[in-house]
Amino acid sequence: MSVHSLHQSRIATAPLRVSSTASNGRAMEDSLPSRSEVGRVEQHWYLKSCRILERLPPDELSQLEAKSRFRKFATGDVVYLPLDRADAVLAVVSGRIKLCHLTPDGKQSILAFIDPGEVFGELCLFDTESREEQAIAMVPTAIVLIPRDLIQQLISRHAELALGITRLMGLRRLRIERRLKSLLFRSNRERLLQLLMELATEYGTPSKLGIEIRIKLSHQDLASIIGSTRETVTMTLGELQEQGVVALGRQRLTICSMERLGNMVD
Repeated sequence: MSVHSLHQSRIATAPLRVSSTASNGRAMEDSLPSRSEVGRVEQHWYLKSCRILERLPPDELSQLEAKSRFRKFATGDVVYLPLDRADAVLAVVSGRIKLCHLTPDGKQSILAFIDPGEVFGELCLFDTESREEQAIAMVPTAIVLIPRDLIQQLISRHAELALGITRLMGLRRLRIERRLKSLLFRSNRERLLQLLMELATEYGTPSKLGIEIRIKLSHQDLASIIGSTRETVTMTLGELQEQGVVALGRQRLTICSMERLGNMVD
């Protein structure tokens, strides 16, 4: 199904897509929770967990909280699609979001992962009326939706906030440019090796076998990141496992030797 067809099948004015019911049959949350509920997840308040906003004065943070909305998403829920209205910046409180580009024939390319404390959808701050990418919850995820006009007002008053958002956008653009160079000048194997290094650095934790990558990614996910096919990724990972460089599990991947992997990347 094309992106245009997906869009036509939805209500064009809906700012966010939310599952209509939770696992117990009740509607998902669509407003900020009470402070007692917040205390179970964050000691102070949800927006305090957002690194870009954490230095705002308490009174302005409280005003922002009062006009923001809280929503929960189950694994696989679509947060928004291309062409959805872009009128808010979103902050991840818990869980993880993946941002994807959809081709006209419905294929998916993963652009980035958004973790707790990070924001996404920030392009709406620059007069972008609609979303350009797709956002999906990778695991059960809680998000705060912050109105665009409020963020713009805060940017005009706080230079450090403007700098933080500019730095965020610069880093994401740099990441995409590196990905593009990798696609142009590296083989599928080299792109996968580089990706494993990046994932181990960002999401790795020590284990008995080496460095376990804590983010759960299927072979198709890995292929969608590096612009390859699932079959090629599966074959390359199998070769690396035979060489003792990685150990494979069910959507789990452990780097057995960072040194050997680094030498292969170099």
